[in-house]
Amino acid sequence: MTSPATPEADGSDPSAPDAPRSLGREMLAALRGTARDYTEGPIGTALLLLAVPMVLEMVMESVFAVVDVYWVASLGAPAVAAVGLTESVLSLMYAVAMGLSMAATAVVSRRIGEKDPDGAARAAVQAVAVAAAASIPFAVVGIWYSDGLLTLMGADAETAAVGAGYMAWMLGGNAVIMLLFVLNAVFRGAGDAAIAMRVLWLANGINLILDPMLIFGWGPFPEWGVTGAAIATTIGRGIAVLVQLIVLLRGSQHLRVLARHLRLQADVMDRIVRTSLGGIAQFGVATTSWVFLVRIVAEFGADSLAGYTIAIRIFLFTLLPAWGLANAAATLVGQNLGAGKPERAERSVWIAGWVTMALLGLVSVAYVVWDEALVRLFTDEAGVVATGAECLRVLAYGYVIFAWAMVIPQAFNGAGDTLTPTWINLACFWALQVPVAWALAFPLGLGELGVYLSITIANLAAALLAAVLFRRGTWKATMV
Repeated sequence: MTSPATPEADGSDPSAPDAPRSLGREMLAALRGTARDYTEGPIGTALLLLAVPMVLEMVMESVFAVVDVYWVASLGAPAVAAVGLTESVLSLMYAVAMGLSMAATAVVSRRIGEKDPDGAARAAVQAVAVAAAASIPFAVVGIWYSDGLLTLMGADAETAAVGAGYMAWMLGGNAVIMLLFVLNAVFRGAGDAAIAMRVLWLANGINLILDPMLIFGWGPFPEWGVTGAAIATTIGRGIAVLVQLIVLLRGSQHLRVLARHLRLQADVMDRIVRTSLGGIAQFGVATTSWVFLVRIVAEFGADSLAGYTIAIRIFLFTLLPAWGLANAAATLVGQNLGAGKPERAERSVWIAGWVTMALLGLVSVAYVVWDEALVRLFTDEAGVVATGAECLRVLAYGYVIFAWAMVIPQAFNGAGDTLTPTWINLACFWALQVPVAWALAFPLGLGELGVYLSITIANLAAALLAAVLFRRGTWKATMV
């Protein structure tokens, strides 16, 4: 079994047939897209080519949330709280989207590794069909029951009134989120990470322009308040999905869907659904635990909830680039298992983990030094700033732990083993994090601080458990 110390310092594969090009040229290739075979050559180069656009993609995904909160913060704490509560409900939909995305990446990357582009194209079509169907129940609930959902989540009357339109639009238009996630997962699995990055640039550019216009009624637009943020986000993501579909049909560097692939295939769809179930459960466990945390924080008032919402948005903004590295590791695992190179797949994961750990270490320093300054980018309300800054400081002390709690579970997912991370999440987020958060917040009297501490405690447990299970190597025999 390969240990974390085994790979060469630069992540190179000593059996690689070609020498690595200069860093600058590799960075440009990563941004432009490349037809490179990721099962050959230096691992460090493969990780760079996949991770750079994936990191930028994840940054762009987090920009949606940060931009919305930035503009909505000027509308007051109830508006920010409404966004935070809506996001906690949307997290259930994200669980489904992420589960389907993991399945799409695992199946497509395995077919690409097997040099079966037709199989990869068929898998892409089935993944899109499943995602579209999965979005319907969320849309129905969001359109007709948005007020009740906000009240159920602990919103006061003002917050529920302000946020009902926002929730209706976000859940009602969730199909664009679902398809955006799944189509980008298809491109990542195929090795076309640059395409996923570009469509999110486009979506965010549209959102950046429309957000203030629709929120404040600039130009010819009416003043829709917090609802305008949801409309802008939905339009931006919707246009991005159209572009994704056009690229998929025209063909990318590694994948093209032809007319013969445009039919439902029960066996392929069944494989994707079965693979996704573990992923849906995995993220469902993790995201519902976040819902419980939001519910606990809501007990301490609108200022506390707004501060927590802003801090978590900042947290996700800096954490999602690490998700890019984790997703790169997942693609390398899937493609290298498909090519019959399990040891290369394992080395890729250890390298990705150490790089992610170094990245998050730098971010943690920024959290400690500029905690209040970061929160003040969104609001000057003293109570909100104090709560948000405290959250960032507490998270910073254990931030490097998140590297392994992200990269290793994604490696399991890339192999198609979505059940192992599900059991890890059950143990660490439901059985540990939620009870610890409640106990620290109420019986022990730590309030919101107890919730923040529970996040670090749970992720430490998840990282240690994931590392132990990964070293066993049973994931190498997973079939998808």
